[in-house]
Amino acid sequence: MRIRYFYVYILTNWEKSVLYVGVTNDLTRRLTEHYFGIIPGFTKHYNCKYLIYYEEFKYINDAISREKELKGWSRIKKESLIKAFNRNGNFLNGRYGWEQVHRWRKQTTRALNRCLSGPVLSDRR
Repeated sequence: MRIRYFYVYILTNWEKSVLYVGVTNDLTRRLTEHYFGIIPGFTKHYNCKYLIYYEEFKYINDAISREKELKGWSRIKKESLIKAFNRNGNFLNGRYGWEQVHRWRKQTTRALNRCLSGPVLSDRR
């Protein structure tokens, strides 16, 4: 049986002016969704797609409780937590196969361009 983990994470935008706290059971998938703006809402609106903090939990209830706790914190307290975990405030997306996502995006774009530049089929009625 596969052990499942849950993650509480904090995202920011490029300027680090906005913080978003979330919870997921698949951090790589969720980061991809945020990065490409697949899900409308706060993160898409404020362009939050850079991981700067995360915690791992074995039980979903613990992760949800921690998410709620962090959401209730002031920005200063969140920034202190982030600084203790990620001293330089580096974007951590690369730790989760981010290079793979960029490769996939390039391949998808190339394939789409090939399809669009190919012969156009006539409309038969």
